Amino acid sequence: MTLANLKIGESAVIKTVGGEGALRLRLLDMGLIPKTKVMVRKVAPMGDPIEIHLRGYELTLRLEDAEKIEIESEEKV
Repeated sequence: MTLANLKIGESAVIKTVGGEGALRLRLLDMGLIPKTKVMVRKVAPMGDPIEIHLRGYELTLRLEDAEKIEIESEEKV
């Protein structure tokens, strides 16, 4: 399951961060690292982008980038 699959109000824990090169490094620099809890706060009217809450701040991601982040439910951690 990926971050793009979460609905508003749902939360999960990041399992892996995909992507290549600069994109992957940028995602990691923004705090999207494994074992981090994330929650979807808002979704734009057309479904893209999404706003997530992590580490005490909000971050907006395109769905294309959110699909590169694998997640797992909090219960499994």
